[in-house]
Amino acid sequence: MIIDKLYESVSKKGNVCVGLDTDYNYIPKSFAKQFENIEDAIFNFNKEIIDATKEYTACYKVQIAYYEAYGIKGLMAYEKTLKYIKKVECISIADVKRGDISKTAEMYAKAHFEGDFEADFITINPYMGMDSIEPYIEYVKNKEKGLFVLLRTSNKGAKDFEYIDTKEDKKVYDVVGEKLKKLGEECLGTCGYSSVGAVVGCTSAEDGLMIREKYDNTFFLIPGFGAQGGGAEEAGVYLKNGNGGVVNSSRGILLAYKKYENGEENFAECAKKEVIKMREVLSK
Repeated sequence: MIIDKLYESVSKKGNVCVGLDTDYNYIPKSFAKQFENIEDAIFNFNKEIIDATKEYTACYKVQIAYYEAYGIKGLMAYEKTLKYIKKVECISIADVKRGDISKTAEMYAKAHFEGDFEADFITINPYMGMDSIEPYIEYVKNKEKGLFVLLRTSNKGAKDFEYIDTKEDKKVYDVVGEKLKKLGEECLGTCGYSSVGAVVGCTSAEDGLMIREKYDNTFFLIPGFGAQGGGAEEAGVYLKNGNGGVVNSSRGILLAYKKYENGEENFAECAKKEVIKMREVLSK
């Protein structure tokens, strides 16, 4: 199971997940001007970040929207980034948040678990129902792939729907979590966690201990650290014995060079420093 590889990576390297949410405008101009097109500039920026941080990073999350925004050239940079992560034997999470049913979901699974856009894990949205997840499960069980399913997200609007009380006196996100836990029991790795994981935002620690305890075999992808307002305390409640989750930071790492004098010239080294600092904070 792919979750065993991620669990081992966390054990060796810590809980940091580097988010390659790479806006072209994040790239230092002195670096970008070396390249003739956006595709090469974005990919090579990502490559420098990966090379500098891979010894200290459990995995990389690549948010497809940042690449779709630049059309075909952007998607070519996305493809190259995923393939490079694989080449250096690191773990990739494609943050695509697909959420559809039937044949459409089958095609999304094929698109992101095979071919040009192949990743180890993908994020999906379950709020159309459990049949929107089913087409991915064959890949999880038989083809070394994994899912991170939206459970409780880090945005303020999460309370518009996810926190609504049901007739059973549960939150909507809790109903989703219970169904995911049951489904995940069919996909357990030797590490005790399932390859069907969940996305749990860390901008609030409210109910965090309950979520961690209740979904004991669920591995968490934890966004919201840094630029979105979450800190080590908020993220830490979702970890268990130093594992059981990865904490994502994107802008805080990609733009770390802005904190340093002459940082643009050494943006990858600045990213490395930020990852090491974040890893140390999370390990306390």
